[in-house]
Amino acid sequence: MKKYVGKGVYGAVAIGKVSLYKKQEAVVKRIHITDVENEKARLAQAKALAVRQLEEIYDKALKEVGEANAAIFEIHQMMLDDDDYNDSIHNIIESQSVNAEYAVAVTADNFAEMFAAMEDAYMKARAADVRDISNRLIGNLSGQSANACASDEKTIICAGDLAPSETVSLDKKKVLAFVTAHGSSNSHTAILARNMNIPAIIGVGDEFLNEIKDGDEAIVDGFTGEIFVNPDAETLTAWREKQLADEEQKHLLLELKGKENVTLDGKKINVYANIGSAAQTGEVLLNDAGGIGLFRSEFLYLENSDYPTEEQQFIAYKKVLESMAGKKVIIRTLDIGADKQVDYFHLKKEENPALGYRAIRICLTRPEIFKTQLRALYRASVFGNLGIMFPMITSVPELERILSLCSKVRLELKSEGIAFSASVELGIMIETPAAAIISDKLAPMVDFFSVGTNDLTQYTLACDRQNPDIEEFVDTHHEAILRLIEMSAKNAHEHGAWIGICGELAADTTLTETFLRMGIDELSVSPSFVLKVRDAVRRTDLSK
Repeated sequence: MKKYVGKGVYGAVAIGKVSLYKKQEAVVKRIHITDVENEKARLAQAKALAVRQLEEIYDKALKEVGEANAAIFEIHQMMLDDDDYNDSIHNIIESQSVNAEYAVAVTADNFAEMFAAMEDAYMKARAADVRDISNRLIGNLSGQSANACASDEKTIICAGDLAPSETVSLDKKKVLAFVTAHGSSNSHTAILARNMNIPAIIGVGDEFLNEIKDGDEAIVDGFTGEIFVNPDAETLTAWREKQLADEEQKHLLLELKGKENVTLDGKKINVYANIGSAAQTGEVLLNDAGGIGLFRSEFLYLENSDYPTEEQQFIAYKKVLESMAGKKVIIRTLDIGADKQVDYFHLKKEENPALGYRAIRICLTRPEIFKTQLRALYRASVFGNLGIMFPMITSVPELERILSLCSKVRLELKSEGIAFSASVELGIMIETPAAAIISDKLAPMVDFFSVGTNDLTQYTLACDRQNPDIEEFVDTHHEAILRLIEMSAKNAHEHGAWIGICGELAADTTLTETFLRMGIDELSVSPSFVLKVRDAVRRTDLSK
């Protein structure tokens, strides 16, 4: 038996045989051609096929992981249409009289190296995307399959890394778990694995991949990040018991549907769900969430080729509010920038995009975009119980400008005879240390706070959340982070506001009691974690 350790990104246990995921990349040769136009026509056909393939993958991802996570495949389609990328391929074909496969491969190498050399973590990640779409083009040109697995049985898929398209393309019914030698917990593949509810471990290292082989028996523990290859009888028995206990726990959680989120000593708390599109409302209801604590409206912008109109946004917001039938729906205003880029916004390259022109800063400097969204939100408010939340707040003057614009929008709608609810709650995200520290000044101005722990952790610890090289320094339980949350909770309550947490820490049940003792009123998590958090709340006794 040999043990390896990586980082678990979805907590569950899988036991079965290993299947090595082999990337059968086409061997690209430089071939002199005489008919340049014919070669460009071949490229156009391969590109058209790639678009159809990506559309199919997007549709599959939409069903399995939701609109928010499927958006990466729309980005891949946009990359296929990138002028610089296509101009490079055409130029190589024309100037060197070479085959399209070679031109694509050279362009892929050049662009991937260019992206990989950038300091911005988001742009670095584009290197993998360029290689992904380029390998697809080359495979289509050569008629070769892009990849293969050694087994058609249900197995533990092991690979150096998996591109998002590869992850989604695999038959979920035949996958016990994912294990990769490389990757980060913030990668698209890790996020997809979590949303597919498949045990997954990343960053195990090359030694693991070099030593395992097809057919090896293995245990994958997504809770601890451990992999046991060819385990002895004692280890196998112990982990089968752990697997059984985990499955029994999941069945027990199903029994919690319809139960209240109330502690043993009687304190009630709201457990809501985070979603990225109206299509995920069904998951919210299926998992018995009390409402939606975070609707990420930026995906309306990511999926569009131009700024979404007021009417488009109104329809989307109206749909989710109607579907939730009076349950609270908190919609976060546009949070574009940093790791979420949209071409038609024409944002400049920044040295530190996470600290730059993003979220509310875009909205306040491009008020026409912000005003369009606010009008759509207020118009939709009559169809349900709406809360509007503003991200990346750092100062009182920012919030004053936001509230002033909200007031103007309401006056405009009233003068136009357009109905809107008078009970829309307005809140802000506490995701910067600045907001937490001046939360006593901000709380009297709003109805609620929602703590975005992902960014709050990043900014408090000065650790780029997109950088896999510094994961060991990211202590999500750091005392400084917990103190900032507690400070915000105290100030919220002193000034009549309520406070929730919508970042990933909300789903960390080792902190549930800590948060409740701080006075947190609401926890908003991925739909699949709602019942797990409910169970943790119901086991807590704050009287002790």
